Amino acid sequence: MTTDQQEQLLSYNGDVLIFQLIKEKSSQASSSKINKLHVRQMTFDTGTKLFVETSTGSFSMSGEGVEIIKSCCASCFRTGILRPYILLKKRKKGGIKYILLFLYNFNKFEVALHFKLDYELKESVKVLDGPTVLWSYSKQLFYISPQTGTVLCAPVQFSSIKWVGNIKGEGTVVLGTRSSSLPGGRHSIAKSDALIWGTECFAYALEKQQVLTGAAFLPHAYGSIVSCLHIWKAETLKNKFRTLIVAVTCKNQLIFFQDGLPKDVQQLPFEKPCSIQMAVVEGDSQLVVVTFASGDICAVWKHNFQVASCWKDVASVLVDDFAGTGTEQILVLLKSGSISECLKTFQITDFGKVNYMSNINAKEDSSSVKDLQQNCFLTIKALETRLQAGFASVQELQRHLHLKRKVLIESCNALINIVEDQKHILPSTAKEGLVSLWDETEKTLENDTSTPSVPQEEFVEKVWFRVAEDNLVVAVKLMEAFNLQLGDVSLSLIMHQKCPSVSPMRCQSNVVTLKKAILAEHASCWQLEPSPKRVKLDCRNGNEYNGRPFQMKADRTKVFTAVTQLSPFLAWHQVHCKVLLHAKKKNYKDGNPQENQRLSLICGNILLNLVEISSGKYSINLKETGSMQDLVALCAVSHKQSFQITSTDCTLNPINTWLQEQMECITIKKFPEYVTCGKFGNLNGTLFRWNERTPLDGILTVFCRHPAVLFYCLHNFIELLPPTCKIKHLRPGSKKGLAKQLALTLVKEVATLQHPFPSTLDFTENHMSPNYEENKGANSIMTLQHFKDAFRKEQEQSMLYINQRVSGATYRGFILKVFESQLKSDMISCQCSLLI
Repeated sequence: MTTDQQEQLLSYNGDVLIFQLIKEKSSQASSSKINKLHVRQMTFDTGTKLFVETSTGSFSMSGEGVEIIKSCCASCFRTGILRPYILLKKRKKGGIKYILLFLYNFNKFEVALHFKLDYELKESVKVLDGPTVLWSYSKQLFYISPQTGTVLCAPVQFSSIKWVGNIKGEGTVVLGTRSSSLPGGRHSIAKSDALIWGTECFAYALEKQQVLTGAAFLPHAYGSIVSCLHIWKAETLKNKFRTLIVAVTCKNQLIFFQDGLPKDVQQLPFEKPCSIQMAVVEGDSQLVVVTFASGDICAVWKHNFQVASCWKDVASVLVDDFAGTGTEQILVLLKSGSISECLKTFQITDFGKVNYMSNINAKEDSSSVKDLQQNCFLTIKALETRLQAGFASVQELQRHLHLKRKVLIESCNALINIVEDQKHILPSTAKEGLVSLWDETEKTLENDTSTPSVPQEEFVEKVWFRVAEDNLVVAVKLMEAFNLQLGDVSLSLIMHQKCPSVSPMRCQSNVVTLKKAILAEHASCWQLEPSPKRVKLDCRNGNEYNGRPFQMKADRTKVFTAVTQLSPFLAWHQVHCKVLLHAKKKNYKDGNPQENQRLSLICGNILLNLVEISSGKYSINLKETGSMQDLVALCAVSHKQSFQITSTDCTLNPINTWLQEQMECITIKKFPEYVTCGKFGNLNGTLFRWNERTPLDGILTVFCRHPAVLFYCLHNFIELLPPTCKIKHLRPGSKKGLAKQLALTLVKEVATLQHPFPSTLDFTENHMSPNYEENKGANSIMTLQHFKDAFRKEQEQSMLYINQRVSGATYRGFILKVFESQLKSDMISCQCSLLI
């Protein structure tokens, strides 16, 4: 019988485990191989200063090509207990089978998981907590665990894997590199570090299946030269990822990184570092233990990056509490035959009180003072070169940003000139090294024919602005005839060309609609139909104006507002701004809607003076003035919340009493539907609108600046109302969405009223209900025109069926459908009225 064996060492709970795989070939004709995995537990005796055997165990398996791949310690996901694991591979027909065993009671093995691959794992394999076996093959990341039950592939590619471990809050994290490239081939983008050095360092969370974008582990410049690393600390503090990393490079350097930036460096005395370990010795001092391919070992203090000790011709180095002192020590085993013999020539030390030696000579720092000085000089020269390269990159980025700013300023000037119907002279692009997007023969930009020049006095009625805390509110009121032709209106502010920085200010556009006081006095007490629906239904009277559909009655005033921050304007003592209006003009031909036309028009100029703003000239003072300008500004900057109040057994008259007495509200004379709170404190200036639709139903709208004010109002309001009243918070959708829903419900309501005509009903159900939502542009116009033609034909034929009789049950079902469709359209119309 012939034998062959393989050995590996592993430290576990202060003991040394020796794994021996013995392959025995039978002398019989069957020539079968028996593989036995033996384990020996060796404990260090501080009395005899030797390792003694305390327990043994074995595991047998048959087959050929059985080898030990890796041994390490990992925790079990079921119990959380740290156990020793050993990974074996076994060659079989059609592939290679990998078996992961774990050891318990120091003498028994059990299979944790097994899997089969059609290729051999050549790169480093990691066994993580779970246990999870992780490896890379052809730049792909694979892993398997008892939870997954099968081999999975991560959706990212790695050129190389530098570290794998567990980070609190992120789970298992893989840190590696991948090649970087310019996205989309845009060569005008300033070069980043990743593009300069050709590699990108990134971290991938295995359980979350996402890249940690906000974490800085290593600079991209070190991605290709770092051999191995250890993440000492990684945590999230104040919404920012903090990291502490110790890494060794192929340049034989030990570097300490903090938050992705190098903090300290030490030149190592040996070449080709291959692994790194951390040891916490007595006094919470930390040692970095670096292993080299030549079998040499170097221990470096982490706090000052000074070499603590070096060893040559080392078989293995382990870190654990072998002496039982409560802190870790370093176990160094010299090369001397088998591993069993290595345990006779060793050293256990923490460079403090613990120092056990057996037939070994420790070599202190072998580098002379001259060599250290030379290494420091070379390191400084390398850092200076890298600093100069980084400074050149920063200068290039600054030039790019300066050029970008000039392009933006020139674009703003061109926009102003085009809107003002003036010619704009294009600057030369050759001086800046740019490529012109326009024809080089063209020297001027003329006004686009799609944006006609409209005199300001023909469409603008008034322009004003107000200051509310740190907000600037600019409002534009258009002529009523011009207003009805526009849609999707928004405002923007452009600072005057004389300012050092010409740029459009970011604004939040909105529409404020106010009911006129005169018409409000003559209106009925309760509106049985919502205004959007009443206007829609009034079109059935056939009223038209110049070939366009019937226009909305002038019972409301519409004002367009833009809200932006006041702070950028305060940098100058006085600044002029242009108010620019963007909209889509509705075009009609022969009574049919055509494609909308985009407009960009200048509404006027505003002058912001720091002295006038500081004196409070443009502050909102609604209680004293009661003007529309102040009311519009307050509505624009306030948070609008609406609540539907319904009562079943009593009227809602106490709401008016609550507004006038408890909230001390004052009615705005020009707009009586709005009342402002005059109470002292945070409630001062809060705006209310009470719309009593019926004696038992109404909608209360609150305009407040802060959420705390709203909660205070609701608290007092709920205590006032009887327990039978119901309060519902209304959440209106977008204008386009509600308008679309209203159109659909009205079409269905008309279809229900035309129930005696089945052809029209079938056409409506098949074309207008589901497909109407999908049609866009000209297709919707053609569908509506087709429906109008069919409806007219059915009207002519309806006279033939006027005298037909139906049963009572059919008639009741028809009336029920009509009521249901009208109720649905009424509800959507109410939501539309909240946006007005």
